[in-house]
Amino acid sequence: MTSVLDITSSHHGPETGIEFASRDEITALQTARAKNTLRHAYFNVPHYRRVFDELGVHPDDFKELSDLAKFPFTEKNDLRAEYPFGMFAVGNHQLARIHASSGTTGLPTVVGYTRNDIETWADLVARSLRAGGVRPGDKVQVAFGYGLFTGGLGAHYGVEKLGATAIPTSGGMTERQVQIIRDFKPDAILATPSYMLNVVDRMRQEGMDPADTSLRVGIFGAEPWTEGMRGELERNLGIDATDIYGLSEVMGPGVAQECVETKDGLTIWEDHFYPEIVDPETLQPVPDGELGELVITPLTKEAFPVIRYRTHDLTRLLPGTARSMRRLERISARNDDMIILRGVNCFPSQFEELIVEEAALKTKYQCILERKGRMDTLTIAVEGNPDCSQKEQDAAGIHLKKQIKNRIGITVNVDVLETVNAGEGKAKRLVDNRPKG
Repeated sequence: MTSVLDITSSHHGPETGIEFASRDEITALQTARAKNTLRHAYFNVPHYRRVFDELGVHPDDFKELSDLAKFPFTEKNDLRAEYPFGMFAVGNHQLARIHASSGTTGLPTVVGYTRNDIETWADLVARSLRAGGVRPGDKVQVAFGYGLFTGGLGAHYGVEKLGATAIPTSGGMTERQVQIIRDFKPDAILATPSYMLNVVDRMRQEGMDPADTSLRVGIFGAEPWTEGMRGELERNLGIDATDIYGLSEVMGPGVAQECVETKDGLTIWEDHFYPEIVDPETLQPVPDGELGELVITPLTKEAFPVIRYRTHDLTRLLPGTARSMRRLERISARNDDMIILRGVNCFPSQFEELIVEEAALKTKYQCILERKGRMDTLTIAVEGNPDCSQKEQDAAGIHLKKQIKNRIGITVNVDVLETVNAGEGKAKRLVDNRPKG
């Protein structure tokens, strides 16, 4: 099938010269591809023709990358308003696959892929896995969920593209995950970091030493996580743990990947994605190095072009290190997960950084917002470490409460519990039980 974007072939293998291209080469490629993508969206997706016209912009107004700021953002609500297929830029006969989000907070967002899109995606996941330490011939346990969620199948195709062996365990069934690790002896595993800690716990319950397995590499993503959690995973499992980033609206996993040799943030594959950081309040672009909300424009999508997609992930753009493409600072918070408690802005990841410091507590926690009378209250429900006494756990809970007051500046309740059920896939860190309206 000929690319409907009619651009230079977007298919690069897992390790190619493009990863080490000069800034000028990357900019030239991004500029050409962004212009084609704007035209493709405008002429093939009624939503984009309408919103471009309403704003008084046309793809021909795009001359250089900074001109992208003239074009409208795309929000998740825009995608839901066109449910199910209104944002597709190709006919049904050109679709190779359809994925969708879970739809837990409304209608699911539905995304489509042509055969070229699937090929590009597999290439980029393969590139990501290799950057994260996976090698051809490795056995790779894929513990992301399969099905409409993009994680499992996206990772699976990338494993095979790299020349590694996929073990498609999907998410959940923790006892089975442990059995596969023990019997199949995988070299690498892909999962959400919070779920991998569940796997570690199950190993210990079954008398296994998590550090004494065949695993060499863990690539974790699909939820924000902290440097403290990386340390916990690496210490427990004796592995190199790196971060993978993606979201279904712009492709799936493989948009950016941390390189195992530096572990210093996620290299964004700029030959296929143009990143911007905008001020969450003004929505104006900010310079590289400043914190803000990540906005992504995919540059080679055929079935589902998306212009300036607001991810709501907070990060900053940094210069390249292990690769010449720019890096995203570890994404540890989302601006739609922000808690405003008595005038103080805070994020679940800030509490996690303090929880990690308490040996008698585990990094399984939830932030529970409630309203008592006229006041909002926040309770941190955190799981105690069963290797420690109840007295030690209680003391750690008291100390955590003090640390949150001293370092974040808010008063919270801390409940140390035997178990905290934050979910087996993506951890649900924030529960808002306040009355609506």
